[in-house]
Amino acid sequence: MSAASTPGRTTSGRRLGVDPAVVVAYGCIVALLLIGSIYSPNFLSGPYLLQQLKVASFLGVVATGMMFVILLGQIDLSLPWVLTTGAMMASAAAAHPGIVATLSVPFGLACGAAIGLVNGFAVAYMRVPSMIVTLATNAVAQGLMIAYTGGFSPRDTASPLMRALATGSLVPGVANGVLVWAAVAVLALFLLRRTTFGRALYAIGNRERAAYMSGLATRRTTLVAFVIAGLLSALGGVLLAGYSAKASQSMGDAYLLPAIAAVVLGGTHVMGGKGSYLGTIAGVILVTLLQSILSVMQIEESGRQLIYGAVIVVMLLLYGRQRSL
Repeated sequence: MSAASTPGRTTSGRRLGVDPAVVVAYGCIVALLLIGSIYSPNFLSGPYLLQQLKVASFLGVVATGMMFVILLGQIDLSLPWVLTTGAMMASAAAAHPGIVATLSVPFGLACGAAIGLVNGFAVAYMRVPSMIVTLATNAVAQGLMIAYTGGFSPRDTASPLMRALATGSLVPGVANGVLVWAAVAVLALFLLRRTTFGRALYAIGNRERAAYMSGLATRRTTLVAFVIAGLLSALGGVLLAGYSAKASQSMGDAYLLPAIAAVVLGGTHVMGGKGSYLGTIAGVILVTLLQSILSVMQIEESGRQLIYGAVIVVMLLLYGRQRSL
């Protein structure tokens, strides 16, 4: 009786084309908006919400790359200093007299993609655990950037193009950073839903050996996913540097846990094979609103990190229970 009824319960949401985790995430967004309006009457105003959306765009870009890696059942812990490297190298290229300023952004993105390539090659072809190799590349990137700056704050400033990407406004009232995230989101949805690459991500996350036996290029897919993650982390750094007019050391440290939390809160399974990008969008907005409420409540950064970590642990326990049922 239970065996026959279980599939009906677990797939009823699927028949309607709705992921329950995504519904819960968007429900939590509404709840946070209501809670925030209690602490601040301006929380639901248009200008404030647009400002929050601009802040969310930076996290949204880097969380997209993190989702691709998590769908594989892997993790990318090099995000903090890949983000910082992209920002620093783009700013440095803009200040270099022998480089055209418009090439500063592609150069920063190329640096992030290169680190992602190292991560992907080590995971896919050398079978090194992703947690180990990404921690190592994060440390290497940190060492290189500290050596480059001599341990001091970077002197290079963001190029006009970097500022325009982050703070400009092609659409009145909407920051270009939001448009960049929207473009990344459209591309991510296309890759995940309409391409063999997207289907391979889910298949590898469910069972890599079965995906390999079915003829999918599992190693190449893993490599490309890490390259995309590195490129998007660097893009997030470029946008942040443009927003603050310059790069700074450790500017990416505050984005690792929120990026993972956004992906997990959006319903992507931490063991891979299951997830919706619409859920990740909800997770990004949810984390951003949570950050805003915690700021209004004057909770320190240590407390915020504690909350993010607790959220991830709870979601891990919930997912583990779902998998055992």
